[in-house]
Amino acid sequence: MAEPISKRDLEFMFYEWLDVESLTERERFAEHSRETFDAVLALAADLATKRFAPVNRLGDTVEPYVGDDGAVVMPEGIRSGIAEFLKAGLVAGSFDESLGGMQLPTVVSRAAQAWFQAANAAMSSYSFLTIGNANLIAEYGTPEQIDTWVRPMVEGRYFGTMCLSEPQAGSSLADITTKAIPADDGTYHVTGTKMWISAGDHEMGENIVHLVLAKAPGGGQGVKGISLFIVPKYLPDGTRNDVALVGLNHKMGQRATTNCLLNFGDGTYGDHAVGYLVGEEHKGLQYMFHMMNEARIGVGFLATALGYAGYLASLEYAKVRTQGRPVDHKDPTSKPVPIIEHPDVKRMLLAQKSYVEGALALGLYSSKLVDIQQTSDADEAARAGLLLDVLTPISKSWPSQWCLAANDLAIQIHGGYGYTREFPVEQFYRDNRLNPIHEGAHGIHGLDLLGRKVVMNGGAGLELLANTIGETIDKAAATPATAAFADDLRSRVERLVTVTGQVWSAGDVAVSLANATAYLEATGHIVVAWMWLEQVLAVSDKTGHFYDGKRVAAQYFFTYELPKVDAQFDLLASLDRTTLDARPDIF
Repeated sequence: MAEPISKRDLEFMFYEWLDVESLTERERFAEHSRETFDAVLALAADLATKRFAPVNRLGDTVEPYVGDDGAVVMPEGIRSGIAEFLKAGLVAGSFDESLGGMQLPTVVSRAAQAWFQAANAAMSSYSFLTIGNANLIAEYGTPEQIDTWVRPMVEGRYFGTMCLSEPQAGSSLADITTKAIPADDGTYHVTGTKMWISAGDHEMGENIVHLVLAKAPGGGQGVKGISLFIVPKYLPDGTRNDVALVGLNHKMGQRATTNCLLNFGDGTYGDHAVGYLVGEEHKGLQYMFHMMNEARIGVGFLATALGYAGYLASLEYAKVRTQGRPVDHKDPTSKPVPIIEHPDVKRMLLAQKSYVEGALALGLYSSKLVDIQQTSDADEAARAGLLLDVLTPISKSWPSQWCLAANDLAIQIHGGYGYTREFPVEQFYRDNRLNPIHEGAHGIHGLDLLGRKVVMNGGAGLELLANTIGETIDKAAATPATAAFADDLRSRVERLVTVTGQVWSAGDVAVSLANATAYLEATGHIVVAWMWLEQVLAVSDKTGHFYDGKRVAAQYFFTYELPKVDAQFDLLASLDRTTLDARPDIF
């Protein structure tokens, strides 16, 4: 069975491109070294391949269910694998040492998590959500809240979730109806229903810490009225809080992650659900974006990891599956050749390689920006933060779209076998199909990128992105081997800036944002082309099959993929109103 992700590629991106080792020169990471980074990644790879990957199919075929006593029943292999993960202390990765964490760079922690995401997407979500939950409370919670909730999560005793969506209000958080009424003791009584809550209920830890968006009195209408509350499954004294599992949703993929409909304060376990306010009232969405943005990059990693696993599986298959003969060698008495020798199979492998390795580069680059932002002076931190703001919707959405496309190609390479449950690629596809939906659906990130990120601060975000890519282009232009790539990318970046102005010249926000998804996809392709140009520069003076693979994958992306943005920019510049003017009654 193929490994779920490439150790060699991670090593290249860490040490030959991103220079992750240089982070140890910063005070926060001074106790670390390449040896500690490698040890963490080796531990993750070992645990993921031995305890997560072998039960990936189990969690897909034997779903969690609600037992007669109302408790969630998990397959034993899932429970024991997650217990081993927690025992290894990997939840503590990037947390402060003062909280019991390892104080690792975010880029190292995320790379370690990618092993688990590639090996078993569904199992990985429990720790992924817990880490994001604990990070938010550590940032905005009181010292008492940190001691009560964060420390047990870092220790691996408690799990965490995020509770945003409701049955009637998926991504439209302005329309949530969950309420929080102040109580005399400083707590709140929370009532309402939350839907699609991943890891929302199970029996694998001592407690589950829910972060719940709700509306407190006096906040007004819309998102400005939203506050954020800690609503645990069990209160600090061990009493069961009034958080009730109504049922489990039955998903297309990622089935071993429980996905729950939860009622808060419906009287199942007492008079009311107790909630503890995080920060100030009516600033809940602002706080929740801390976890949401972290989760968005994490979802991008999850999509990348699944795409990567499918790519490596189909690569292994293409090397051993013999079928057909070259078109210029049709002697029926000759032996069939491995399908990797056929140009169209090589096309599909190159497409996958360009998608998954480009996406991994983007995820790691974005993660390193978190570390730079956290450990730099004010000016450098602000620059890293602004660039990260612009890249976040792309880091989530581009891998979710194109690494899913990679999974589709992995099925195609397997042929009829790929469409059966006897091979893993069909599950990778189903598991990955969620990622364009959750943590903000694909189209919402288009609205975010075009409607907010590239125009904020007078267009400073777009200017910074263009200038940063421009620095790479200038380096590449000075080298004959990469000069053509530099020219191709420079013209597209210039067009991006021009078209952004043209789109916003419409004078009508509805027209400007009508094709925001096309803008997201075109900008994403430019950003990933930049990631490939960065990688090609890093291998410019190196020889060997691995480095040749980087060059050919970059060639593929610039030849087959980057030109796609031209048609999208033409569409955007035309201010086309087809979708905007399509009346509901024509459908």
